[in-house]
Amino acid sequence: MYLVLKSLHIVAVVLFLGNIITGLFWKAHADRTGDPRIIAHTFDGIIRSDRWFTIPGVVLIVGSGVATAGNAGMPILTTGWIWQSLILFGVSGLAFMLQVAPLQVRLRGLALAGTAGGQWDAQGYRRLSRRWEFWGAVATITPLAALFLMVVKPAW
Repeated sequence: MYLVLKSLHIVAVVLFLGNIITGLFWKAHADRTGDPRIIAHTFDGIIRSDRWFTIPGVVLIVGSGVATAGNAGMPILTTGWIWQSLILFGVSGLAFMLQVAPLQVRLRGLALAGTAGGQWDAQGYRRLSRRWEFWGAVATITPLAALFLMVVKPAW
């Protein structure tokens, strides 16, 4: 059972990290065009992929991780690399919920306004985009650090 749970955990991590890193790539690709239609379309895809992969990935990662630790008899609160990874994962989740997701909706709205015959507020988009990139980096680097801890399992 341990190997099944661990495999599920690893697959969930791959889907989760792959999706958030791919979202960064597609946003940068769309931004280079400067075309609000392409940018809006890209954010539609990013928001949809968060619903289909990121959020379910979080549930699977936490659920399978806790189940794997329990199955292996590893105490979560006294195994440093587990609780430290959970904290990093929590920071990622807070950055996503409080900053990244709302900014995505606002950025898509600016792009959609630019496609509806209105004035494309490229400067406002870039300003919000910089915030999205900062918080997106926080939301991406922290689970990557958790992945490192899970693989290395440091005894500090």
